[in-house]
Amino acid sequence: MGNCAGRNDFEWVYTDQPHTQRRKEMLAKYPAIKTLMRPDPHLKWTVSGLVLAQLLACYLTRGLSWRWLLFWAYTFGGCVNHSLTLAIHDISHNTAFGTGRAAHNRWFAIFANLPIGVPYSASFKKYHVDHHRYLGGDGLDVDVPTHFEGWLFCTPARKLLWLALQPFFYSLRPLCVNPKALTRMEVFNALVQLAADATIFALWGLKPIIYLMASSFLGLGLHPISGHFVAEHYMFLKGHETYSYYGPLNWITFNVGYHMEHHDFPSIPGCNLPLVRKIAPEYYDHLPHYHSWVKVLWDFVFEDSLGPYARVKRVYKLAGEGL
Repeated sequence: MGNCAGRNDFEWVYTDQPHTQRRKEMLAKYPAIKTLMRPDPHLKWTVSGLVLAQLLACYLTRGLSWRWLLFWAYTFGGCVNHSLTLAIHDISHNTAFGTGRAAHNRWFAIFANLPIGVPYSASFKKYHVDHHRYLGGDGLDVDVPTHFEGWLFCTPARKLLWLALQPFFYSLRPLCVNPKALTRMEVFNALVQLAADATIFALWGLKPIIYLMASSFLGLGLHPISGHFVAEHYMFLKGHETYSYYGPLNWITFNVGYHMEHHDFPSIPGCNLPLVRKIAPEYYDHLPHYHSWVKVLWDFVFEDSLGPYARVKRVYKLAGEGL
């Protein structure tokens, strides 16, 4: 497997995350940005189309050989299911129906969850709030790998394995880093998902279920779209903890690549994030950014300075804590 090289700890900083101050400055200078904080009128229709496409794929894969089933799970289903997880990300910011109908967004996220095969949306919402509020927060931001991940996955072969196993780490890490009580919405999410899986199994058998599960595992693992997991916050350049991607895959990922813009203004839907950069180019054009998620993955695997430890971390003083 090779010997470990590069970092042996996170990049600890003692400053606040940059997005809070940037947001204040930009809104003062460009109040028109506030007009972009509105629901995406096309999001619910796009998501519905993706869900229906996967249901059709379930019907078509019921008679496929295992080899072709896995091929289509990676090339087609992986793209669709990964796109749906990013739609759920957008919906978690109330961009489908607006903040005034928060419950509608939660229920619609559960609908978008159906082709993923396992309950995801309600838990994601619960933890994603902390990712924005406490970016890089020790014990708070579960997007940051654990010390165990940083210690173990430190050679090219191990980092490649870590990338392939991302669905497992993203699912299990919250339980280790910042466990929270189960919510009623999570129970509802699980019951709806179980009912959907059981219905598909009853109608078309086991292969469509395997297709959906494989689509999620392969699409969220070692897949070109998964480059966004690394591109968003891994410290490719010292002093920078959030990066944007301005490549073509934004077209099928709800503009998640505009990540600097997203953290500056989380309530702006993905469809409007390019307009933020257009309105305030001097806040973005000079920042390091990417045009290829595949290159991001390549560099992450083979650069010694990169790995799970290449993240900025900080300690937050929470309200109610003692001195």
